[in-house]
Amino acid sequence: MAKEKKKNENHHYQHKIIDFLKNKKGRSYKRKEISRALDVSQSDYYLFREAMNELSRSGKVMKIKGGRYTSAASLRKIQGAIQVTRKGFAFVADERTEEEIFISSQNLNTALDGDSVEVQLFGVSRGKSKEGRVTQVLSRAKNLFVGTYHKSEYYGFVVPDNRKVYRDFYIPEKKALRAKNGQKVVVELKKWDSSMMNPEAQIVEILGFPDEPGVDVSSVVIGPGLPIKFAGKLEEEAAKKELNITPEEIARRLDLRNEVVFTIDPPDAKDFDDAVSLDKLGNGNWKLGVHIADVSYFVNPGTNIDLEALERGTSIYLVDRVIPMLPEHLSNKLCSLQPYEDRMSHSCIMEIDSSSGDVVHYEIKESIINSKRRYTYQEVQDIIDDKNAGDPFANVIKKMHSLSRLLRKKRFQNGSIDFSTPEVKFTLNEKGYPVDIIPLKQMHSNEMIEEFMLMANQTVAKHIKNISEKGKPKPFIYRIHEKPDQEKLTKFRNFMSALGYKIDIKSSVSPKQFQKILKEIEGGKDEIIIKEVALRTMMKAVYSQSNKGHFGLAFKDYTHFTSPIRRYPDLMVHRLLKEYENSVDFKRISEIKRELKKVCKISSERERQALDAERESVRIKQVEWLMQHKDETFEGIISGVMAFGIFVETLPYLIEGLIRIERLEDDYYIYDEKTYTLIGKDTGRTLRLGDAVKVRVANIDRERNEIDFLLAE
Repeated sequence: MAKEKKKNENHHYQHKIIDFLKNKKGRSYKRKEISRALDVSQSDYYLFREAMNELSRSGKVMKIKGGRYTSAASLRKIQGAIQVTRKGFAFVADERTEEEIFISSQNLNTALDGDSVEVQLFGVSRGKSKEGRVTQVLSRAKNLFVGTYHKSEYYGFVVPDNRKVYRDFYIPEKKALRAKNGQKVVVELKKWDSSMMNPEAQIVEILGFPDEPGVDVSSVVIGPGLPIKFAGKLEEEAAKKELNITPEEIARRLDLRNEVVFTIDPPDAKDFDDAVSLDKLGNGNWKLGVHIADVSYFVNPGTNIDLEALERGTSIYLVDRVIPMLPEHLSNKLCSLQPYEDRMSHSCIMEIDSSSGDVVHYEIKESIINSKRRYTYQEVQDIIDDKNAGDPFANVIKKMHSLSRLLRKKRFQNGSIDFSTPEVKFTLNEKGYPVDIIPLKQMHSNEMIEEFMLMANQTVAKHIKNISEKGKPKPFIYRIHEKPDQEKLTKFRNFMSALGYKIDIKSSVSPKQFQKILKEIEGGKDEIIIKEVALRTMMKAVYSQSNKGHFGLAFKDYTHFTSPIRRYPDLMVHRLLKEYENSVDFKRISEIKRELKKVCKISSERERQALDAERESVRIKQVEWLMQHKDETFEGIISGVMAFGIFVETLPYLIEGLIRIERLEDDYYIYDEKTYTLIGKDTGRTLRLGDAVKVRVANIDRERNEIDFLLAE
C-alpha cells in the first residue's frame, strides 16, 4: 500500500513539473527554482527529485547547459544536415534559417557526419548561441565506410579511417568475409539503434593490407563515398561520341585553326582544357585569346554522362592517379585540346590596353582551333629565361610573359592577396611507394597562365552584367569568396600579436589591407606559418548564384569558365553563355534558377570532398616516405602550440607531426594560450609558434597517419 502511495505521489509530481515547464514556453530553470515554484516541502523533496530524474531519463524533460531543465514538448525542432568535427562535437544548419545549432558529443545520438537529422533545440538565454540534441536520424548520408579490420577472440571490429566517424564498427564473425587482421576493408552499416551500443556493420569488400600498392590511396577515395570507376554503360555511351566537324559546324563557329594557339600544362597532364594566343593590334593594344575545350558540345544536359558528371562535381587529383569527372574518351581525347588536331572550343578573346591592362573590348564565341604545340611549364620558363631562343614561338611567349607581368602587377595594386604557399611533389616507384619528395617552385610560366585564366573568368562574369535585361542580371554561377568574419579576424589579430606583430585589422577589412599585412612578413622566418593561418582565417570560396565578389582576388565579378573538363560549374557556365545568345523567357529563367541552386550546392560540396581526399593522399605518401627515413634529423618550424604539445612542420618536406608534452622531458612546461607558447617552469625555455627546431621521429601510426616527433636538441 505504501509503495502504491509513493508511486502515485511520484506521478503527481511528474504532472506538476511538466505543467509548470509547459506553461513557461521553453524557458529553463534549475531544479531548486522548480521546487520552490511548486512549493515542495522539505519532507517531499526526495519524491520531487525522483520525479525529475525519471522525466529526464524518459526525455520528457531536458537537462541543458548549466544544470537547467526545460520541457521537451515546448522545445522547437529543426531539420538539417549534421557536420561532425574531428574533436567530436557537431553543427547542424537549420534548413529554413541556415542558422547553425551546436551539438555536443553526448547529444549526437546515432548521427554520423553528413546525415540528415532532426534536432530538438534547448532553451537558452537570449543572445547565447543555440544548442540542441539529435532526436532522430532522418536519412544516412552514406552507408559505406573504409577502415582497418581488427580480430579479437570472439568478434571483429573496424576502426574507421575518417576521424569524424567517432565509433568503431562491430563486425559479427559471419559477416567478416574472412578478412585478416590489419587489412583495409569497406564496411556497410547495417544497424545502429542506440548510442549505448556500437554500430553493427558487415564487410562488403577487402581492399588489402595497407602496404600493398594502391590500397592506401583507394581507401581515401572510397571512404567519403567518391566514385573511382565509371559504370560500364557510361564508358560505352562515351565511346560512341565522335568528333564530327562538318562544314556547317565550321561555318557557325569562329575558325581559328590558322592562328598560333598552344597549350601550356604540367608534364604529366593528359586533359588539356585551355589554350592561349596573343597578337599585337594596330592601335598598340594586345589581343589575348583564351580558348577553352567545348565540353558542352559533347555532354548534353540530362544525359547519363551529364548526371554522373554533376554527381562527381570535379576531377580529383591524388598523388598517384587522377579520378576524372568525365570518362577518359571525352576528357583525354575528344574534348582535350590535343596538339595538331582540330578541336571544338569556346573562346574569350579580349582586347587589352597595353599600358593600363584593362579589357577595352571582348567577344565570347564558340570556335574551332588547332593547337600548334603542347608546352610544359618548364619548357616555357626556359624560353622566358632565354635558354631556348630558337623555339619557333619564342617571340610570342616572350610577349605573353610581358603582358602577364602587367596584369599581375595591376591585380596586386588593386588589392589581390598572394596566398601561394609551398607545395611538394612525390616521385613514386613502380609499386607506388614514394622515393623522393620534391618541393615545387612557382615559375613565371605558371603565373602567366594563371593571369590569363583569371582575366578570362573575370571577363565572362562581367559579360553577364553587360547582357542583363532591365537592370536584372541573368541567372548565373559565380565563384564567390566573402570577407573573413569578425571572430576569425580577432583570432588572427591575437595570433599575429603572439608572434610580435602589431597589426590594425578591423571588421571592415579590405583585400588591400590584408595584402599589406602579408607583405610585411614576406621573406621573414614566420612567413610560411603566417600565410597558412591567414588562409584558414579566410572564408572558403564557393559557387553561388549571388554575385558577392571574390575577396581574396579583389574582384567584383568572377566565375569559373576555364576548366570544363574537370569542373562541372565551368561546363554549366559554357551552356549558359550559349543559351543567353538568344532571348530566354520567364519560365525558362525560373527553371535555370532552380537548376543552378542544385549545381552550386553539389559543386561546392564535391570540391570540399575532393580537396580533403587530395590532402589525405599527400599525407599518406608523406607518412610512407617518413617510414623509410625514421632515423634522420629534420629541420622544422613550430606550426601549432597546444596545452598537450607542439606541432612541428618539417622543411622543405611539409610533414607535420606532434611533440607530446610528456616527451618534453627537460622541464615542466606551462601553456600560455595568449602567446601560443610553452614555457619551462624551471629553465624559462620557451617553445613558441614559428620557432625553428630540429626533430626526430618518435612514433608513426600508419592506421591513423599520425606522426609523433621528439626534439632533437
